[in-house]
Amino acid sequence: MSSARKVLAEYIWLDGYQPQGLRSKTKLLEGFKGRLESLPEWSFDGSSTKQADGHDSDCFLKPICFRNDPIRGTPHILVLCEVLNESGEPHDSNTRSILSGSAEKHTDQEAIFGVEQEYTLFDRHTNRPLGWPMDGFPAPQGPYYCGVGADKVFGRALVEEHLRACLAADLDLCGINAEVMPAQWEFQIGPKGAIETADQLWLARWLLYRLGENRSIVASLHPKPIEGDWNGAGGHVNFSTKTMRESGGIDVIKEACEKLGKLHAEHISVYGENNDKRLTGKHETCSIKQFRYGVSDRGASIRIPIFTARDGFGYLEDRRPAANLDPYMVFTAILETVCGNGFDPNIFKDRPH
Repeated sequence: MSSARKVLAEYIWLDGYQPQGLRSKTKLLEGFKGRLESLPEWSFDGSSTKQADGHDSDCFLKPICFRNDPIRGTPHILVLCEVLNESGEPHDSNTRSILSGSAEKHTDQEAIFGVEQEYTLFDRHTNRPLGWPMDGFPAPQGPYYCGVGADKVFGRALVEEHLRACLAADLDLCGINAEVMPAQWEFQIGPKGAIETADQLWLARWLLYRLGENRSIVASLHPKPIEGDWNGAGGHVNFSTKTMRESGGIDVIKEACEKLGKLHAEHISVYGENNDKRLTGKHETCSIKQFRYGVSDRGASIRIPIFTARDGFGYLEDRRPAANLDPYMVFTAILETVCGNGFDPNIFKDRPH
């Protein structure tokens, strides 16, 4: 009998749908050395994930980071992967490779990102938001944001389980809260560098989906899951560079806001699917057709936090991204606009639709 330690490695990757979804499968490893370079590449049937044709369906998985698996426990691991073509080049759906190049180019800016990930919990059996009546609607919005009590908060058991799982996986999840619409929640990831925050967001999403399976709860990232007088779901991005975090950084932040405003349409084109249903100018949003920034203004495109304005340095919050944002794309857009010569969405022209 082999004495080598057997490790179950859950290989996780982004598929070719739009918005991109997550896929995963399990590989049994023997003698895993605990190092990224010791994780083997793997393959999958890309014709089943909108990433290849049936006559030439193999795509390759390249491990890019791993974490402890909080579901299976020690010594098992979660392995986030990039998708490569047979040639070894990044697949068209591999938006991470583009962010990687952008982040490398602007290393001197010391940019850091955080994401406020909103999501809505649905009962798998009723296809209604968790805790909502089968007929009609709950009481209007007001008592639910950061609420407490069984009549105001739905799904806390899953949310707390997800929090503990993220911490056990050594993800930089830094907070959670119930949101404005009942059955809607938020967790925050970061702040870290662009690649690290984006990778961790995808792993945190995978854990949320996977844990939801055990409770027949679906976590939706649709930016407007319920039509009507209900808040949508965003993926607000907090961003700063080294000079923004230094004394006098408020002027750099305002300059960045001006740059972002000039390329508003270009950013919106990669800020998430169905975002027009959310960015209506109501429910704490600015209209998708407008751009404005302001201090402590949750109805603005870009919010300058009150502490940033008070201290004269800090960060900005881009409130435009949808909950289903691809962080690799959004971070690239922000980096190239603020730190580079401007963002051209055609850089992602080959991404799947």
